[in-house]
Amino acid sequence: MIDYTQLYAGLQHVPALRQWLAQLPGQVAEGLSPHRWGDLPDWRAALQALPDIPHGVVELEDRVRVSGDITAQQRRQLETQLRQLHPWRKGPWEIFDLFIDTEWRSDWKWERLLPHLEPLQNRLVLDVGCGNGYHCWRSYGAGARRVLGIDPSAKFVAQFYALKKYLGSDAPVDLLPLGIEALPENLRAFDTTFSMGVLYHRRSPMDHLRELRDTLRPGGQLVLETLVIDGGVGECLVPEGRYAKMRNVWFIPSSATLESWLRKCGFEQPRTVNLDTTSLGEQRRTEWMHFESLADFLDPESPDRTVEGHPAPKRALLVATAP
Repeated sequence: MIDYTQLYAGLQHVPALRQWLAQLPGQVAEGLSPHRWGDLPDWRAALQALPDIPHGVVELEDRVRVSGDITAQQRRQLETQLRQLHPWRKGPWEIFDLFIDTEWRSDWKWERLLPHLEPLQNRLVLDVGCGNGYHCWRSYGAGARRVLGIDPSAKFVAQFYALKKYLGSDAPVDLLPLGIEALPENLRAFDTTFSMGVLYHRRSPMDHLRELRDTLRPGGQLVLETLVIDGGVGECLVPEGRYAKMRNVWFIPSSATLESWLRKCGFEQPRTVNLDTTSLGEQRRTEWMHFESLADFLDPESPDRTVEGHPAPKRALLVATAP
């Protein structure tokens, strides 16, 4: 079910990515090594047990949905196997008559960023830290000719290929079990690169911004979404302990500071196009994500603060042009 044969063949026809093919299969094998992921055999078993359902009607422009005829037995089998891949973070997904109500309403984020995207028609798109690939499918629905997502979590890869079975096994949309450091240096290949919800997890935000720059062709568009604080140029929160119960949060700048970082890394015309305080409607616990979520991360007496006393999560969406 997790098969990159078609991807490797397709990349032969993308000159800017052809150089990567010599090392990519080895990187994929390492990323999906059962020595790294002890539960990987169980996830693969869930993929193998998914029912074969006649090809349905796929919608990707306004939502991610596949519809068609399905028996009650197929529906039970489908739900049983997809629940084996809990937790479902990004979505939502409508797979036949099964609604996967994910922790994040990623469709809301997509609607916020869509007016600020360069048209994706016929573009080569990279989504860094894409989770289970929700925005990869939305990019393809918006006309991208090929979309590559990268995320080091093998469970997200398993979720992606479970869905791809029904959304289009031949679609030029793939998710690689890699981090951005696995990409060749100075690749300069992609027309659009997304990095959403990643920057604050990086120990060196400047290095991440330069890595993102080097994925883009000259004139390509960066779409960057991350946690921010209120404040002016130079202001940045560096949590000493946890932030919203997360251990791996390193830097939360103001949006003005982040724009200055982008300029320092060589990007042109960086600008903040949206600021949004994360709501309990956008990030929450569901039947498909049973663990703690935003309501558990906020101070119940003062919901404008995290449980540690930091400002509650606010997210900025920025766009910039690669030099």
